[in-house]
Amino acid sequence: MAIEVVMWAMRRLARSRRRHITETLQAAEAPRWVSQVPSRGRALALPAALAGVLLLAACGQPPWNNPYPASQAGEKILYGAFTERPNHMDPVRSYSSNEYAFIAQIYEPPLQYHFLKRPYTLVPLTAEAVPEPTYLDADGNPLPADTDPARIAVSEYLIRIRPGIRYQPHPAFAKDADGAYLYHHLSRAEIGRLNTLSDLPETGTRELTAEDYVCEIKRLAAPWLHSPIAGLMGEHILGFKAYSKRLNEAAPASVNGERPFFDLRQMDFPGAEVVGRYSYKVRIKGRYPQFVYWLAMPFFAPMPWEAEALTDQPGMAANNITLDWYPLGTGPFMLTENNPNMRMVLARNPNFHGETYPTEGMPGDRAAGLLADAGKPLPFVDRAIYSLEKESIPYWNKFLQGFYDTSGISSDAFDQAVRFNAAGEAGLTEDMKAKGIRLTTAVNASIWYMGFNMLDPVIGGDSERARLLRQAISIAVDFDEYISIFANGRGVQGQGPIPPGIFGHRDGEAGIDPYVFDWVNDHPQRKSIEDARALMVDAGYPGGRDPATGRPLSIYYEAMDAGPDGKAQLNWMRKQFSKLGIELIVRATDYNRFQEKIREGTGQVFMWGWNADYPDPENFFFLLYGPNRKIDGGENAANYQNPELDRLFEQMKDMPDGPARQAVIDRMTEIVRHDAPWSFGFYPESFSLSHQWIGNVKPNLMANNTLKYISLEPGIREQLRTAWNPPILWPVGVIVAVLAVGAVPAVVIARRRERSAAL
Repeated sequence: MAIEVVMWAMRRLARSRRRHITETLQAAEAPRWVSQVPSRGRALALPAALAGVLLLAACGQPPWNNPYPASQAGEKILYGAFTERPNHMDPVRSYSSNEYAFIAQIYEPPLQYHFLKRPYTLVPLTAEAVPEPTYLDADGNPLPADTDPARIAVSEYLIRIRPGIRYQPHPAFAKDADGAYLYHHLSRAEIGRLNTLSDLPETGTRELTAEDYVCEIKRLAAPWLHSPIAGLMGEHILGFKAYSKRLNEAAPASVNGERPFFDLRQMDFPGAEVVGRYSYKVRIKGRYPQFVYWLAMPFFAPMPWEAEALTDQPGMAANNITLDWYPLGTGPFMLTENNPNMRMVLARNPNFHGETYPTEGMPGDRAAGLLADAGKPLPFVDRAIYSLEKESIPYWNKFLQGFYDTSGISSDAFDQAVRFNAAGEAGLTEDMKAKGIRLTTAVNASIWYMGFNMLDPVIGGDSERARLLRQAISIAVDFDEYISIFANGRGVQGQGPIPPGIFGHRDGEAGIDPYVFDWVNDHPQRKSIEDARALMVDAGYPGGRDPATGRPLSIYYEAMDAGPDGKAQLNWMRKQFSKLGIELIVRATDYNRFQEKIREGTGQVFMWGWNADYPDPENFFFLLYGPNRKIDGGENAANYQNPELDRLFEQMKDMPDGPARQAVIDRMTEIVRHDAPWSFGFYPESFSLSHQWIGNVKPNLMANNTLKYISLEPGIREQLRTAWNPPILWPVGVIVAVLAVGAVPAVVIARRRERSAAL
């Protein structure tokens, strides 16, 4: 009402330039409460009434700028934001962190990572225990656990799941009085009238079974589902490739772009077999101990056949009623609103089987309050509402106002939030401390590296000349400076292929790259540029000049075009190479073209990164394993090949963690440092902020299903939101004053007319 009065008054004042103000007020269609005022006081009625309305509004419950309904006040709702639409909610296809933020709260694979323990430890989720493999020889006979890996033909994992776990309410399970499924055989007309899944009002549920897990593994092999890990699983799961081929031949062809439902239960699969209602086996070729980590990823979550029977009906995909849009799981939350252009909402699953907060953690966890909820039932929040925020500044401002509970730190806001002390340690600014905001940092289980194409005739190969050139460049490119300038200090200088937190990583003097760093005053110190120039002389490039041409050595840098924002980084990179007299020629392309050049082995020098799929050194060293070269379809982007490293890799990947494995890793790391197919760049560091009313915040770089552990105090949140967002009334006061001043001429003229009428 107050806004309507202000707008009405402003429109009237805009017309007063050409009309006498009294005539304007008399002729205009003023609100009834104005026309009923006696003529002498009518001109003052508007500003007086406006002031009254504003005073009444000021008595309401602040904050006025609260973007959420008043009915949500005091509820245990976590408020967050997302910046881009999740493309895939189907676990068979999802392989992105922004997608896992949602589906990992919904789907439950058999295993998960312990929330508090480090190093990262697998624990049961729906399984009764973490499975131990049984080794079989080529004839199917059992082998002892310490057998020679060369004798192992098959590793068999028996997974037993806990009974009594039920799915969230879902129309796929809805049945009529006779036990027939209500929505599995809809007509085209019925499907055409559907807009969302909620248009199917009846829901049902059923118990989780081992068959649901086997169904999902079969879906990984279905060629029409295009799982991103199908190629990798084809190398490890017994009979996977052959089963994929059989499925392609047996499944009905798509009609008008839609593939009819195909019941995967009718085709047996030797790699995944149901052995009981609550038990199933997965068979792995040879020995692949890292497979157990995959059992903690959504790829191996259960998928009931009823879900596909519902969503694969012709016409459903046209209405976005698919598993990519509507996930179906047994986890603590379910997706109740999927509007990626506005909001995503996770709500508590009423059928959740229950889980309790961990009762043990690491030293210091209890003092940090991370065990205050030990043994309490999960989850602690009832809903999580995520709003779309495409720009970082509105996201940041809403966090500071208390309307988002957690936040990352963009480059624009970094100086406002974080300060580094003399020792280089990150801390919060005084403004952040005054709000009770907490900073959490963690070195990610990832690496950002500079790669040298080992197939290139200049920079690559195993010649002494090329090796010294790579080492010189590794010294010259100062990634400490890069971290400071372009990452706001959020990173740790890389010393090898394994980041902190992964078995095999070494800290301190034992962990430095001696070809690039010296150990000085208990810290690694980059070798001087004079050392790098001396290596250039030894490599046959004195002063950075190619003796064959007499011109500066030219090297091509393959860059992913980042637009104007990337120009500064490319200029910085040119400067690093110019320290050695090398002319760096940047070839910037879009990401697709960049990938194509790396895949074809036509690039020369490039920057790229890798995030761990699971916490094992095999997941990083396989990026340097010869048979895994990029030109051969693998992930070895540098196309590096060293026979000794390849032999040690095959030995190391099957070893249990321990001193023997560490010794092999140390030797492999030394080989890679010496050969320098990578300049090790840096391990990115994540900085996150949370308000004081949020509890149980501990970074877990492997687990994605951590929403269930978060606690909050909505009462404290409401109090601080009110304190941080007081209503700002002075602009309204200015408007009232302008209206009052503008009414003075009308009062004067009205009085003159009254006197004239009296005479």
